[in-house]
Amino acid sequence: MTEAHVRAPSTASIPRLERDQDFSEFVAAVAPRLRRTAYLMCRDWHLAQDLTQTTLARMYASWNRIRRMTNLEAYSRRVLLNLIFDQRKRRSGSELVLAELPETAAHAGSADLHVTLMAALSDLSVRDQAVVVLRHWEDRSVDAVAEILGVSPSVVKMRNARALDRLRALLGEDFGTD
Repeated sequence: MTEAHVRAPSTASIPRLERDQDFSEFVAAVAPRLRRTAYLMCRDWHLAQDLTQTTLARMYASWNRIRRMTNLEAYSRRVLLNLIFDQRKRRSGSELVLAELPETAAHAGSADLHVTLMAALSDLSVRDQAVVVLRHWEDRSVDAVAEILGVSPSVVKMRNARALDRLRALLGEDFGTD
């Protein structure tokens, strides 16, 4: 073959390759945390996986525009929480009953404790659940939760206090203090 017949790599494919590699690295870093957050919000591993995949698909569609953002992880959480809020509005309060408990999250405690906490968490409003999950399960600061949810820090503090009061009322004041 002559040199004229040898094709150089397309300049359009190089940025796409770089973009796809950046996105793959991002997904590897955040997907487990997104899936855990989704599970804590909906208590269904399959739905959590679907919500996580939808979040990542939406981000991929906009990746060229958003890839240089300073806090992509917070942005991904916001996309996920918006999907959860929308899904809750459409679902109209139906519950999923399982014959067996799903895999438990990787934190200490018995299965009974986990079930009790999940049941109490499900009695909170979806926005209060988001505050409790982000503040206490993911150990985010008030400012970080406010940024993720698109509310002021005072709203996060108020919702957190009310949600914890509600959890104490559901679980009893001395719950977990053995």
